[in-house]
Amino acid sequence: MTTDMLPPDSRKVLTPSALNRLVRELIEGALPLIWIEGEICNFVRAASGHWYFSLKDAAAEVRCAMFARENARLKFRAANGARVLARARVTVYEARGSYQLIIEHLEDAGEGVLRRAFEQLKAKLQAEGLFDEARKRPLPAFPRRIGVITSASGAAVRDVLSVARRRFALTEIDVLPVLVQGAEAPAQIAGMLRKAAGSNRYDVLLVTRGGGSLEDLAAFNDEGVARAIGASPVPVVSAVGHEIDFSISDFVADLRAPTPSVAAELILPDGDALQRTLAQCETRLRHAWQRRALGTAQHLDHLAIRLNTQSPRQRLAAGRERMDAIRERLLRARALVHERAASRITQLRVRLLHQHPRSRMEQLLRNNTELRRRLRVAWTRNAERRNLHLAELARALNAVSPLDVLKRGYAILFDESGRVLRSATGVRGGERVRARLADGELELKVDAADTQP
Repeated sequence: MTTDMLPPDSRKVLTPSALNRLVRELIEGALPLIWIEGEICNFVRAASGHWYFSLKDAAAEVRCAMFARENARLKFRAANGARVLARARVTVYEARGSYQLIIEHLEDAGEGVLRRAFEQLKAKLQAEGLFDEARKRPLPAFPRRIGVITSASGAAVRDVLSVARRRFALTEIDVLPVLVQGAEAPAQIAGMLRKAAGSNRYDVLLVTRGGGSLEDLAAFNDEGVARAIGASPVPVVSAVGHEIDFSISDFVADLRAPTPSVAAELILPDGDALQRTLAQCETRLRHAWQRRALGTAQHLDHLAIRLNTQSPRQRLAAGRERMDAIRERLLRARALVHERAASRITQLRVRLLHQHPRSRMEQLLRNNTELRRRLRVAWTRNAERRNLHLAELARALNAVSPLDVLKRGYAILFDESGRVLRSATGVRGGERVRARLADGELELKVDAADTQP
């Protein structure tokens, strides 16, 4: 028994709304997004801004709707008879049970061909690794010369030169003129890239042009141009079109800039900022040098003071001063002893004159004799102590005296200007020197064979 033979209450019954909803869900699940190419017909622009039209070919047509938010972004005017390429979602208009396309993107069919070629070439080169970040090189910080590959009469070259003059006028800019649009443009751009890269003249190459349609930018979506950029030994910057435009050369280049002006700013350093940095470095260097010079001068003064206090001549002078002071003290002590002895003798003589008894006289004479003896003994002992101390000072003075060293067979050499020679380095053959010995000086002449390199 088939389902058609079952009573109505035992079969699943759908309403038109449920059926249309089921069909919509099935279609949207099977065809989430498609590309379709056709000719526009029955075009209607509603007051809400939405577009309603059909796409047809020689055998069929399909209804389409494009809402105002999407069609406001289009760069061309849609009209009846225009052949277009559309990206759309397939759905069902449930109220009428008819399927239609909801258009998300619309472009001229000719541009669509270029877009497909663009995507295919992009996928191919990306698979080969030409877009890998690992192969991209950093730009030099201070390029000396830049080659700009562009049209000599376009706005792009004027923008680049204007930014270069303002930002860093020391860098040389060479304009390498090529066609940037048309059938011959790709070959000229690729050839100029190879020629400029092989000249070893440039630090950076800039490939650029102003904005335009996808067809206008086709020369920079060429495989030959892309491979010439990838093979360049010189870093390449690509600045093609406006900020929203992307080309194959942008992906292959070492750096992509949204506009020619921005490319010049990315390549060239900021001259004003560099000048400020140099001024700061100069100030820091000058202050550091002043601090270093002051510290070095103070260190030299300290070394000079130490050298003067520790030199043999200074120590000899100090020893002489000490010896003279001891001699003077010794003479004063001797004079004082004589003065005290004379005074004591005078006192004894006076007492002797006033005491007539002989016994007292004899006693005084004995005292006088004893005092003289004690004076001689004290004088002798004091003189011996002083002589011993003086001998010790003389030995200490001789120990640091270079003259005592000379007595042991050494000599001191002086050059013609009187400076002491401490090394044979720098003494030339035939030069005259003086040798100071313990008992005099000798004039010597240096033999050429005795000098050292």
